[in-house]
Amino acid sequence: MKHRERLLPTVCVQSEGDIVAVIGFKPIITLYYGRFIWICDLVTDTTKRSSGYGEKLLTYVHKWAKDNGYESVALSSGLQRTDAHRFYEEKMEYDKVSYVLKKSLE
Repeated sequence: MKHRERLLPTVCVQSEGDIVAVIGFKPIITLYYGRFIWICDLVTDTTKRSSGYGEKLLTYVHKWAKDNGYESVALSSGLQRTDAHRFYEEKMEYDKVSYVLKKSLE
């Protein structure tokens, strides 16, 4: 079986020549979600948070997904990231729909 690593679509926001936020995402099809976009990474410089960069990046992905025929956008966020959860749920209107579970294969 062959496996090829693929680069994810990645978009960034720059301010004064510096990258201040970045998002990586990929299209996926599953039985549960159908055609959707998975947000793999959304990172904002800690000194630049609450400046609208995360909203700008997610809005871009939402538009890209809709324009390309995807039904939804999903992501996971660490349990300890309460500020991020508030942003996703209150500002970006995401719903909690599941837990993400992980098993390390050491």
